[in-house]
Amino acid sequence: MHQKESITSKKELDKPVFIISGGLLILFVIIAMFDLEMVESWINTSFDFSATYFGSYWEVLLLANFVIGLILAFSKYGKIRLGGKSQPENGYYRWVAMILCTLLAAGGVFWAASEPLSHFLETPPLFEDQSLTEAGIEPALAQSFLHWGFLAWAILGTLATIVLMYGHYHKGYPMKPRAFLYPVFGKRIFRKSSITGAAADVISIVAVAAGTMGPIGFLGLQLGYGLNWVFGIPNTLTTNIIIVIGLVVIAAISVATGVDRGIQFLSRMNVGLTVFLAAAILVLGPTMFILNKFVSAEGFHFQHMLTMALYQGDKGWLGWWTVFFWGWFLGYAPMMAIFIARISRGRTIRELIIAVSIVAPLVTNFWFTVVGGTGIKIELDKPGSISEPFAEGGMPAAVMSIMGQLPLGIFLAIGFLIVTLVFVTTTVDSISYTVAVTLTGDDKPKRWIRVFWVIIFGAMSAMLLAIGENSISAIQNSIVVTAVPVSIIMLPTLWGAVRVAQKLGVEQGIVTKPKNAKSK
Repeated sequence: MHQKESITSKKELDKPVFIISGGLLILFVIIAMFDLEMVESWINTSFDFSATYFGSYWEVLLLANFVIGLILAFSKYGKIRLGGKSQPENGYYRWVAMILCTLLAAGGVFWAASEPLSHFLETPPLFEDQSLTEAGIEPALAQSFLHWGFLAWAILGTLATIVLMYGHYHKGYPMKPRAFLYPVFGKRIFRKSSITGAAADVISIVAVAAGTMGPIGFLGLQLGYGLNWVFGIPNTLTTNIIIVIGLVVIAAISVATGVDRGIQFLSRMNVGLTVFLAAAILVLGPTMFILNKFVSAEGFHFQHMLTMALYQGDKGWLGWWTVFFWGWFLGYAPMMAIFIARISRGRTIRELIIAVSIVAPLVTNFWFTVVGGTGIKIELDKPGSISEPFAEGGMPAAVMSIMGQLPLGIFLAIGFLIVTLVFVTTTVDSISYTVAVTLTGDDKPKRWIRVFWVIIFGAMSAMLLAIGENSISAIQNSIVVTAVPVSIIMLPTLWGAVRVAQKLGVEQGIVTKPKNAKSK
């Protein structure tokens, strides 16, 4: 498609966006090296503002995104094929595996063990206090399901992906986050002189950098604790930073080989390892308890989903849990939409939304039941066996203390260490790839750009880990702050995806054009 010169080239490095976004992140690392306390104070102050004034908006945004996506999927527009191809580029298993390794990779080990257990030890404020009792199991699991389930997954790659794929594959515009504003500004948003477009790209890159610090930081802490638990290696800041360096090297090698080789291979391996571990825990652990509680907790989740999704009671609790997660996933959303768009050519709207909004959440919820539910059952039968190590070692202690109570626990623990390593690698390499796509607008960006961002993410994570005892809080808070502007950029996709479906529906002969409609 012929493009005017004023429109950014699809394969041209956007130097202003590269310099500004990269410069801001490098500046963050430098300032943190000289004054960590100031950085921590700034992050905490900004977090309080974000959680107070944007928490309710985020709740409505995620719920609306999920509902509109389901309506599109199960309407006549669900048959629309995206990406300008008549057949999918990737097989279904390979495709879903790569999707699963976006969000599940971020929380598959660290949060799957610690969040259900946290809610079991202290019932979420929306429900009657049933802590440490049989009746508290369903609320604990259901709250985790909300945070890692349908709404969380939907914001990562449904409506935003539809808008992005239309702009790039059907209209020929660069694959950049500014495409989310296409429903408002039209093709003007892609011009080189568009300050709004450049700002959208910079904001999205900085936000996903903060979001990527989460998996690197959380899973780095998890690996540090696990290596100490299994092999006796000292769990110190030095160990954690060495782990981060190792993760960065592996991720750099993976991202250098591209989506069709390294990222795809690691994603499939990751899902295979996770399935193996889940099966092992099911066989060695409380099998019927896990299966029964998955069904009953999912029912409890459906029953209370709307209430949990819009809860506005305990602000402190919301800031630590729901608002944090919604901020994290919103910050992730632009880059995840790019990644999912890249691997979803030839899929229908229905296939896309069912895979991202239904299949992936159900798999995630079952995994949380396998890992977290096992911990709850052990704590219920042997009070203190999980909660005491959890209280002493914090969230990273959850997985190892659970594995320690199972037969062949040492081997399961080693398995979790391997899964953790591969999980964080897949997260970092896929995010680095999508940032490189953002900077070039091309779905096959240059290798040095991809590797550069892996290094930046690793350096930022090391700085936040250096904060010490409050590192988990600092990581969480920095993630939420950057989600504020991203949530505004994502808003037009709510109606933009519907418009795209209407246009493509006519083009593909799925619906007829209204007689009074104006041609564009």
